[in-house]
Amino acid sequence: MNAEPPLRGQHLLLADRRFATGASWLARLLSPGFQRLLDTIDRGLEEGAIEATLPDGSFRVLGGRRPGPVAVVELKTWRPLVRLVTTGSVGWYRSWAEGEWTSPDPVPIFDLFMRNRHPLGELGRAQGPLRLFNLVWHAFRRNSRANARKNIAFHYDLGNDFYEQWLDRTMSYSSALFAEPIEASESLEAAQHRKVAALLDRLDLRPGSRLLEIGCGWGGLAEIAAADYGADVTGITLSVEQKAYADARIAAAGLSDRARFEICDYRDVPGQFDAVASVEMVEAVGEEYWPAYMEAIARALRPGGRAAIQYIDIDDAIFESYRTDADFIQTYIFPGGMLISESRFRAAAEKAGLRWEQDSLHRFGLHYSETLRRWRESFDRAVAAGALPKGFDDAFVKLWRFYLMYCEGGFAGGGIDVVQVTLVKP
Repeated sequence: MNAEPPLRGQHLLLADRRFATGASWLARLLSPGFQRLLDTIDRGLEEGAIEATLPDGSFRVLGGRRPGPVAVVELKTWRPLVRLVTTGSVGWYRSWAEGEWTSPDPVPIFDLFMRNRHPLGELGRAQGPLRLFNLVWHAFRRNSRANARKNIAFHYDLGNDFYEQWLDRTMSYSSALFAEPIEASESLEAAQHRKVAALLDRLDLRPGSRLLEIGCGWGGLAEIAAADYGADVTGITLSVEQKAYADARIAAAGLSDRARFEICDYRDVPGQFDAVASVEMVEAVGEEYWPAYMEAIARALRPGGRAAIQYIDIDDAIFESYRTDADFIQTYIFPGGMLISESRFRAAAEKAGLRWEQDSLHRFGLHYSETLRRWRESFDRAVAAGALPKGFDDAFVKLWRFYLMYCEGGFAGGGIDVVQVTLVKP
């Protein structure tokens, strides 16, 4: 008999084993207060509504005073609310994974909580000692030199064969940039090419310009920079899987004389370059290492050189609350990461000696929501067709789908955004 293939991605599912996710005995203890909690959610939903079926079979509409998304939720027990108020999004996911609440489409739930982030306040974040407990465990996974490669492998070394099944042919794992208004007729591949071109156009590249890409992914930007701009590209990554794919991609394109990839920490890049590109990397390094990331860019640029950065940012007004709560993404998906706010990004860049070009700022968060929606649909098609590589079980599929929906709703709600900006070394 053929042996079953080993399970893959289980380390993501087990990532919460040292984190608090909410206790069932609390649900029994606190059940009298749940109607008051629902009253609090009701008052905090200034836009949109939740149509909720409660564990006792009753039906209640929360919010609904102003237009917005409408989420449909069925609570099988009261435990999801306990998990939500004690362990935030970590417990809310765990409750969904265990079937304690259901929804025909969870995306509007995440949209609503982000859209109403100011009136809802701390609701939806871990509270009390459990918040501190989870934050301490998250700190153990910070992106020190010892941890950085392990954290990158945690996510990106799930396997090229996995990502190939649901990313588009560019293998771009970052927000696309669609023509506006966004229309279904434009392919994701075309929108990813537009994103890369928009970023590279910021750099004044000439044939032979030396370009450093920090966090090169699967080599898509490097291929375009070498083929269409004539740049000489060095891409760095800590993912063995990504480097292997990027090497093969560039060789197949006949561009090995213009582009190369190295396993290298951004803190260790030697030499200087005419330009630096980095796509959705700063949020992966963690708050403690933002200064080192900016200093690495400044050190790598020749005087007068330009850096084009695409990054995910979070509303300045909720940053302090966010930074003290290890959320679902940090627990299960990107250990060691943290979103940065615009004011903190700009301050770190300027402290490193880089001039922030305010007029260059371009925000396109709804494009990320659309990108994530298309990834989710593609992922679901791959699952339905049995196209995922062997070893990914139903529990992993459920986790990955939740991740894509969670992010899609967050960008739709506006509390997180994706930004391109240009930095210049005077």
